[in-house]
Amino acid sequence: MFSEFKKFAMRGNVVDMAVGIIIGGAFGTIVSSLVDDVLMPPIGLLLGGVDFTDLFLVLRDAAGAGPYATLAEAQAAGAVSINYGLFINSVISFLIVAFAVFMLVRAVNRLHAHGEGEAPAEPAEPTTRECPECCSEIALKARRCPHCTSEVAPA
Repeated sequence: MFSEFKKFAMRGNVVDMAVGIIIGGAFGTIVSSLVDDVLMPPIGLLLGGVDFTDLFLVLRDAAGAGPYATLAEAQAAGAVSINYGLFINSVISFLIVAFAVFMLVRAVNRLHAHGEGEAPAEPAEPTTRECPECCSEIALKARRCPHCTSEVAPA
């Protein structure tokens, strides 16, 4: 059983997938930082100093607690809240990751379309030829041209 597992784990696809997951996790951390630390502060500033991480709706106050200035205060007091600001950050993070993946897939598809590293494709066998009288395209096995009705020698 151990040898079968080793054989499975060392297959190229499994190793490639593991590397992709590890790099994807690191990329997700970078994107989260980009959204939280770089993009959202200027957007919040443009919208009047709004910090998206502190946008929340209190569903139930904690016992004896008043209004909360930040989400951290509400959570520390034990209030139940809908954290729509964090959701907005997550949606923006997702859009950035989705766009980056789209660009990567697009680049890979272009490489495959251009045939990088592949042998040139063999040209297809012709199925038509030109009539010697009227220069129209006729079937390869035709004995008479359907356009000018002249007799042609079989190919």
